[in-house]
Amino acid sequence: MEKPLVSVVIPAYNCAATIGRAIGSVLEQGVDLEILVIDDCSGDDTARVAESYGDHPEVFCYRNEKNEGAAKSRNRGVQLARGRYVAFLDADDWWESGKLKKQLAMLERTGCVLCCTARELARPNGALTGRVIPVQEHITYRMLLRHNCINCSSVLVCTDVMHRFPMEHEDAHEDYIAWLRILRECGAACGVNEPLLKYQLSSTGKSGSKLRSAKMTFRVYRYMGFGFLKSALCFVSYAVHGILKYRGIPRG
Repeated sequence: MEKPLVSVVIPAYNCAATIGRAIGSVLEQGVDLEILVIDDCSGDDTARVAESYGDHPEVFCYRNEKNEGAAKSRNRGVQLARGRYVAFLDADDWWESGKLKKQLAMLERTGCVLCCTARELARPNGALTGRVIPVQEHITYRMLLRHNCINCSSVLVCTDVMHRFPMEHEDAHEDYIAWLRILRECGAACGVNEPLLKYQLSSTGKSGSKLRSAKMTFRVYRYMGFGFLKSALCFVSYAVHGILKYRGIPRG
């Protein structure tokens, strides 16, 4: 079987209401790809909805033997990926058509190994808020230390790079750790400053509690090998950026 250009990894857990929207948005990208749905032992109809796309040869569904969490599910997807690039998409988010084409062009132009996009925020019911969180076209390691401007559902990255830097430490923001390690080793990332990702806010997700998210962010810097003082300084910068980023965004 000919290898696809992009492997899209969708970790899925109890997301029957949104997984179809996510898969459908990927099928509209217009590039040679495969979709790897990793069902993390859902207790609802997630698997049934995903498998209903079985008439699309691009869609492959896998089920974990036990609940592993998002990081290990994404890592499993990376191991299964046959594409030159891996893209990540959470099951409650979705893409605008043309996202991957624009990112592939940006990677080709810049020579970077990782590309992200801006995102438009959606309420928990899926209604778009009109609020856009932009990205810089050039993202350095130092910039990323100050705040995580790379949203996981927007990322397109070289597959061989993700093999070298799998997501670890689910008691922290495992994707943030991966991006920091990649930029420290491989140089700057690039960004497409268009809201090609529609990002659904949630109060029940891993980062739903501000206090819990703050503790997880501090652990990121500790897992990066920083001392307490440097970790604290990075965290203060992260917190300030976070307040500014989400200020005034409607949650209802």
